[in-house]
Amino acid sequence: MSLVEEAYCQAVDAMTPSEKFARMHSLLNWAREISLRQVREKLGDASKERLKWEVALRLYGADCRTRELIERKLRDVQS
Repeated sequence: MSLVEEAYCQAVDAMTPSEKFARMHSLLNWAREISLRQVREKLGDASKERLKWEVALRLYGADCRTRELIERKLRDVQS
C-alpha cells in the first residue's frame, strides 16, 4: 500500500459513521450531477421526469432487473 493509500485509509477509519454517511451522500450527489449534465447534453430540453429516469438508468442500469424497471418507467414518461 502506498503512503497516500495508507493516509487515506487512516483518515476514513477515523471518521464517525455520520461523517462516512455524509461523505457517501456527497459523492452520490456529485455522481448524479455529472450524469445529469451528460444526459442534458445528449437529450437537450427534456422534461424533469425524463431527466430523472435517464440519470437513474446511468447510475443503476448495470443491474438487469433495475434496468428493466427503469426502462419500463421511461416508456411511460413524456420527452
